[in-house]
Amino acid sequence: MRHIIILLLTSIVATVSSVSLSAQHLNDKVLNRPYTDMRRWHLGFSVGVHTQDLRFAHNGYVTENGETWFMEQPSFSPGFCVNGLFALRLNDYFSVRLSPGMYFGNRVVKMIDTSSGETTQQDVKSAHVVFPLDLKFASMRYRNVRPYIVGGVMPAFDVAKKRSDYLKLKSTDVYLTIGFGCDFYLPYFKLIPEIKFCFGLSDILQHDRPDLVDDPAKLKYTQSLSKATSQMVVLSFYFE
Repeated sequence: MRHIIILLLTSIVATVSSVSLSAQHLNDKVLNRPYTDMRRWHLGFSVGVHTQDLRFAHNGYVTENGETWFMEQPSFSPGFCVNGLFALRLNDYFSVRLSPGMYFGNRVVKMIDTSSGETTQQDVKSAHVVFPLDLKFASMRYRNVRPYIVGGVMPAFDVAKKRSDYLKLKSTDVYLTIGFGCDFYLPYFKLIPEIKFCFGLSDILQHDRPDLVDDPAKLKYTQSLSKATSQMVVLSFYFE
């Protein structure tokens, strides 16, 4: 009996060793770009789509005609974004990323008079120059996959021409960003899909409207709001 147990244990150890060596050999064959994460810095670029949202805080302003206006963004329009990428490796898990780029998009704002039901709408187009600065925390690599989370800040500057319209937005904003993604190691590059949520930290509504001196009827929309903040959801595909 003792000899049988020893024989079985020897067979199990030999089988496990053989399977481990075979798996290691197979993993060596399919492991793409095994030393790419050891580099001090990385360059790349990204393309993607995003949606922009405006959140309004109303103050209950009533016009001389008894109108009370309510502003909302009832739907989302997809926009396009393109970014460069510079990543600096800090250690095996953390890295810092700078990814300047351009975000092109628009938001349709609907304005509703709560008493009469009268509606007006405005198409707010934007072309943002952005400078996202992120701290990236990545897990251990498993074969050709490495998930991560990312967070940081994103200054944004709207360079689109401002019109004398119902609502006018400021040209600068700062976003707090958080997101997640996954590194996919391909034979010649890394493909990195990422979803990021951006929350504007400042009031971007232009309250001072000297451009409406000749058209004061439009000023009631701005007077009905105490502030407006911006939000974005961004889906990007990085190539590194």
